[in-house]
Amino acid sequence: MEINVKNVKYQYQNENSFVLKGINMHIEEGKITGILGKSGSGKTTLLEMFNALRIPSEGTIEIGDFCIGKNIDIDVTNLRFQVGLVFQFPEDQFFALTVKEELELPLKFYNYNKNKIEERIISSLQMVGLDPSYLDKNPQTLSNGEKRKVALASILVLNPSILVLDEPTIGLDSESASNFIKLLRLLKRRYNKTIIIASHNTELLHKIVDYLYVINDGKVVLEGNKYDVLK
Repeated sequence: MEINVKNVKYQYQNENSFVLKGINMHIEEGKITGILGKSGSGKTTLLEMFNALRIPSEGTIEIGDFCIGKNIDIDVTNLRFQVGLVFQFPEDQFFALTVKEELELPLKFYNYNKNKIEERIISSLQMVGLDPSYLDKNPQTLSNGEKRKVALASILVLNPSILVLDEPTIGLDSESASNFIKLLRLLKRRYNKTIIIASHNTELLHKIVDYLYVINDGKVVLEGNKYDVLK
């Protein structure tokens, strides 16, 4: 599914100024799109709108047949089945005491076939390069790189069309970051995922994205081919 962001503005409650000030974007299906900006530029706020954690104060976000906007009815449950969001700090999205239970949660929520749950869990772990020995481990005790992979597996277990990642390599050592980049490339190439990555890391985005937006002070100030933008 492609995504069209149309003149999106966002204002937090009890604040006078807008965090996002008229964002327009077109995100192609099956591509990796980067959003570059410093802390406080509005990246995370925008990402949270892609699966309706936040609703635009003005403007709309069209994702396939879904339309996210103020006073627009939307099937949030179905939207989040299609759009998976991985937070900047993976431990923020962990609820269970074992990796197996963590990956079971979304499947049970969506009434996945009980007889196929374990097969689906193992398949999702393998997609991110983890073996079944992780099933009984506590996700909170894993390394940063392993946490990031488990968080991604917990999204992939539902096989969403779109993956949204907030600072996916922050806190990772160079080897773990390199392995994570290879994983994202594989997900795009083999599974045709549409991937959106927000980061302030220009080196990361240069290595992986097809198209790049630069956000500053809540506005898109530059966009285009990553080589032209970063040059």
